[in-house]
Amino acid sequence: MRAYSNWQWHLNDVFARINGETHYLWRAVDHYSEVIESYVTKRRDRKTALKFFRETMKRHGNPHSLVTDKLRSYGAAMKGVGNADKQETGRWLNNLADNSHQPFRRREPAMIRFRRMRTLQKFVSAHSSVHNHLNQERHLYSRENFKLNRAAALAEWRQLGMA
Repeated sequence: MRAYSNWQWHLNDVFARINGETHYLWRAVDHYSEVIESYVTKRRDRKTALKFFRETMKRHGNPHSLVTDKLRSYGAAMKGVGNADKQETGRWLNNLADNSHQPFRRREPAMIRFRRMRTLQKFVSAHSSVHNHLNQERHLYSRENFKLNRAAALAEWRQLGMA
């Protein structure tokens, strides 16, 4: 993870089908488009949003601003946590979080949907850790530095036994 992931968070949820039932995948993405937290639930209400916010803030600190869509449970949970003044909503402000769901949507049909919530949670957490670990911002580095950083990340990944 990069140094300051608590500057701005983008929060979003996406629908996922597990055995024909609708479940929700909550996601928090920082301003570097790294997935901070993923959480799978059966509900999409204030209580669930509050639990998601508290867990995320316990692990990663308090953000300076939170960008969300206009789901009312976000606003109610923000009041419960005390971050109502930090919430930003807008039509295209939350595109960063929406775009973080695209790899999940691409891989979901290949997994032939999911049969259990635990399987979905494991898949999402593993995918986000791989993405965060290997995602280098190519435009910020020269070719030589990019290749060195990518080689170091792959070596560390293989050392962990994940490859």
